[in-house]
Amino acid sequence: MGEPARVVLISGSTRGGSVNTAALATVAALAPAPVTAIAYDGLTALPAFNPDHDGDDLPDEAARLRTQIADADAVWLCTPEYAGTLPGSFKNLLDWTVGGGQLYGKPAAWLNVAADGRGQGAHDTLLTVLGYVGADIIGAACRRVPVDRASVTGDGTVADPAFRAEVTAAWTALLAHLEQAAP
Repeated sequence: MGEPARVVLISGSTRGGSVNTAALATVAALAPAPVTAIAYDGLTALPAFNPDHDGDDLPDEAARLRTQIADADAVWLCTPEYAGTLPGSFKNLLDWTVGGGQLYGKPAAWLNVAADGRGQGAHDTLLTVLGYVGADIIGAACRRVPVDRASVTGDGTVADPAFRAEVTAAWTALLAHLEQAAP
């Protein structure tokens, strides 16, 4: 691959103290050198998707999102499940990526940190949407690892050693995929 990999981390949660956001903070903390992990922080600033503004009139935050994804070598997602599917704000974020094509062919992975018996609807919908936009889903880097809120530390990361081991294995799979895909 040559240059350090740039990986954009996108949480689908707007909740302060979110386990999903903590999971991605842990992903960033465990990023192997020389990976650059960049947390996207504009979910709540994105306006509702409007196809009339999906061209020359692209809102600033949607343009920033698209630029971050375009400049990345991969995206890593973690989202809660609301009402059996993706949260509306997160689906809105994904809607903003359709017209720009930044996810087309982009390696993508995700974590599902929902408690056992939960989260499958979000997982299934995410798989559908990422397939629709043509993302290159790295199955070996996708993980379902339930995280208990009590394992989130004061620094906003997950302390659970089993979770951290899964993240490390997912990093290995993601980077191996990027190496194979490198020209």
